[in-house]
Amino acid sequence: MSTVTTTKTPIGRYFDVTGGRVYGHVREGDGPALVFLHYWGGSHRTWRPVIERLGPAQAFVSYDHRGWGESTEVPGPYGIEQLADDAERVIGELGYGAYVVVGHSMGGKVAQVLASRRSAGLRGVVLVAPAPPAPVGVTREFQEALAHAYDSEETIDRSIDLVLTSGELSAEARRQVHEDSSRAGEAARMAWPREALAEDFADRVGAIDVPVLVLAGSDDKVDPPHVLRDHLLPLIPTATLTELGGTGHLSPLEVPDQIASHISAFVARLQGSVAGR
Repeated sequence: MSTVTTTKTPIGRYFDVTGGRVYGHVREGDGPALVFLHYWGGSHRTWRPVIERLGPAQAFVSYDHRGWGESTEVPGPYGIEQLADDAERVIGELGYGAYVVVGHSMGGKVAQVLASRRSAGLRGVVLVAPAPPAPVGVTREFQEALAHAYDSEETIDRSIDLVLTSGELSAEARRQVHEDSSRAGEAARMAWPREALAEDFADRVGAIDVPVLVLAGSDDKVDPPHVLRDHLLPLIPTATLTELGGTGHLSPLEVPDQIASHISAFVARLQGSVAGR
């Protein structure tokens, strides 16, 4: 007898968080649900190419952090703890009994703090080009330079070509990066380089007690594999690292096939370990 897979269409909706509502896309379906957290400069749209390559019945939520995308009107604070609180509110509103957090760059740092809280439904974490839990080589000069990365069309272009990618983005993806990077509220845009980037959670992430998959781009100039091996893996006992070939920091847009494949395999392993108990 054949099995028919029903594809459910994602829907847009808002979620109540402290001070306002954040916007996201949600699809009901098979669990554990995936909770996608985007990078500094992105939006829920950053994950779309990855989501399109996952199984059509995979449950997920992908939302805009406060201050970004359709959530630009939500006021601060915009620090990592607040963003982790927001994620908890979104997960709680959806009523997920089992979920995997998938965080990219800044979203990866948020995912680490969220996972360190050991929420009952958390089954695993995927960190895509994550910021380490504590700052590495961050100086005031670097922070100030980073704060101006999205000032104009020209600075966004330079950031894409010289820092964020290792190859050519499609015209559509490049346009999206421009739109997302320039749309953010000013306070949210400044919060990461001037504050959240320097926040130190090294003493917290050792509490993570679920499997953690780290996906590092081979050509990542922001958070390269050697930095993550030295400054993240030793702090999270459950973490393992896999290197993605031919990509820079924007791997969800550069190599969505690789990321979707690794996420699907990770979820399958989690389901297998539960079934084997």
